[in-house]
Amino acid sequence: MHSSTSTFLDELRWRGFLEAATSDDLDAYLAEARRTIYVGFDPTADSLHLGSLIPVMGLAHAQRHGHRPLALVGGGTGLIGDPSGKASERTLLTQEKAEKNAAGIRGQLSRFFDLSSDQKGLVLNNADWLAPLNFIEFLRDIGKHFSVNEMIKRDSVRIRLEERDQGISYTEFSYMLLQAYDFFHLFQHYGCSIQMGGSDQWGNILSGRELIRRVLGQRSEGITFPLLTTATGKKFGKTEEGAVWLDASRTSPYQLYQYWLQTADADAVRYLRLFTFLDRNQIQELEREVETRPDQREAQHRLAAECTALLHGEGTVRAVEAASRILFSASEEIPTSETVALLAREMPVTELTRPELNAGVGLVDLLVRASLAESKGAARKLIEGGGVYVNNRRQNDARKVVSATDLEWPGALLLRAGKKNYHLVRVA
Repeated sequence: MHSSTSTFLDELRWRGFLEAATSDDLDAYLAEARRTIYVGFDPTADSLHLGSLIPVMGLAHAQRHGHRPLALVGGGTGLIGDPSGKASERTLLTQEKAEKNAAGIRGQLSRFFDLSSDQKGLVLNNADWLAPLNFIEFLRDIGKHFSVNEMIKRDSVRIRLEERDQGISYTEFSYMLLQAYDFFHLFQHYGCSIQMGGSDQWGNILSGRELIRRVLGQRSEGITFPLLTTATGKKFGKTEEGAVWLDASRTSPYQLYQYWLQTADADAVRYLRLFTFLDRNQIQELEREVETRPDQREAQHRLAAECTALLHGEGTVRAVEAASRILFSASEEIPTSETVALLAREMPVTELTRPELNAGVGLVDLLVRASLAESKGAARKLIEGGGVYVNNRRQNDARKVVSATDLEWPGALLLRAGKKNYHLVRVA
């Protein structure tokens, strides 16, 4: 790192991560030495969501360009609540809930960084130093460096003060001091001189930077990322069902894959830059695909595969892609057990015992049992009309008996009535 241009900052620029920086000469500062750079994550839930991925990826790029990432889980500040971007007071977390959420987030963050040694990367919890703080000492040593006149000018505070019906509690008002103290503590104990965060964190970053300057007389810097919306103005990472989570138990890998797959052409290239580690040449090639053959949706397929693999692994991507072929292309392939498990989360399931299957179950009876037909008569009519499929193969004989010979899949078979009405029969 001897050039006056930082390869890391250059990476952030072309990928679209850079919203603002605290110094014009940040390039030189990053290029002259290896820096420790931190991002804080608020444990309001036991999982991060897609909106959290921008700071996570930004920090991951820092490590890839030779800097040390420090992911900070706010187990302490999470008990207070950040007023930034909030129109009303947060519901306070219990200590037990904050600890549980922090543990879940810590596990997710560890997937993105090489944490094989403290020199390579760190994941810390600010409860470790905030919880033992003595209130009187904190006010004397830290609080005296903050001007209330300046604090109320910060957007996170000013907006709430202007909303008289809501206002802001002293608890949330004090959040700025605690986050500033985090930066101060990390600078002192871990040599961390750069904080990154969403654009709504600009005021908090400036407060920490000023505290380091006032108390230690040292230089520190900040970088903010844009708050992302889709090309249509919709909040990124949201669906009609709510947030898209990184935790597979909250948002299944299949649902995550489908979310990325449904990305509009206008957003696809931007998302490839932000949410994958594909290089410029690869992304430019996919950009040409969007321009010349948008109907192929090659960029969206690559985006879905890359992002799902990043969170859940290559094996899960293969299982998800197989599930997609089965559901959308009527593939007759025999899936793996992992693909069957994925499908079981996405459709209704009926259990069938092995003795029942060995004895044979009439297809008509099975359709009624799976609620794919209201009656045996309706089931027969559906079969004779060519609207019933077993493992994506059309069934025309209403007298058919489903038996062990139909069990080509591992422990399951797939029923379909019409084009999209799927039902999984699992054999216990």
